[in-house]
Amino acid sequence: MTDLDKLKNMYANTSKHSNYQVLASELYHYLAKGDIDVRSRNEHIRLEFFLKNVNLKNKKILDIGGNTGYFTFEALRHGASKVDYYEGNDSHSKFVKLSSEILNYTDNINIYNEYYHFNKAHNYDVVFLLNVLHHIGDDFGNGRLSKEKALEAIIEHMKFIAKQTNILVFQLGFNWKGDCKLPLFENGTKKELIDFIISSLESEYEIVKIGIAERIDEDITYNDLNDMNIIRDDSLGEFLNRPIFIMKSKCK
Repeated sequence: MTDLDKLKNMYANTSKHSNYQVLASELYHYLAKGDIDVRSRNEHIRLEFFLKNVNLKNKKILDIGGNTGYFTFEALRHGASKVDYYEGNDSHSKFVKLSSEILNYTDNINIYNEYYHFNKAHNYDVVFLLNVLHHIGDDFGNGRLSKEKALEAIIEHMKFIAKQTNILVFQLGFNWKGDCKLPLFENGTKKELIDFIISSLESEYEIVKIGIAERIDEDITYNDLNDMNIIRDDSLGEFLNRPIFIMKSKCK
């Protein structure tokens, strides 16, 4: 079996997070042959918003729950010097390891095949914490948590990250464990989620930007939060209603 065949198998290995990200740009040259199934979550559009608001050049990055490495590899492509990549899924981690060898990034990525433990003291310029923390008590963490305790743990984890980084790029799902029967917020609105994050973390972070997905003609783009786009737009689906937070630590 060739390395490319191995990559295809690792990418598609069955789990609820398989085929979760599009391929990093530099991997399309190797794998975009029409024989892998990719379900986009608008990674390119989210990346555009990140790059407008965060300088990655020569920065040390932490990618928590990095899946198949889209944001890890794109950060390096845009000038990051080093990425610590954490992913508990064995196949995804192996995919990133083999991809890093093919793309000659082995000196730039530290690959940790484990769930990130929010107790490691490190120093980063930027942390990607994207759509991870609502899975606490499911993919990682104490499975006996109540929803209320899960919300407390989400905030405690973010407070810990404030001591580790200058900039946090953050998204959170509306449903605990990804289950629509377990909403984290009573009405499932962007305002509830935003108010929860801001009010809980005002001592730890300055909010630099909040990006909201909007459909303009046939295109999706992320624009700054305003009185109109804060209203939930169910036509976009749950994922695109999740705000993107660019947050500057007050603890560094």
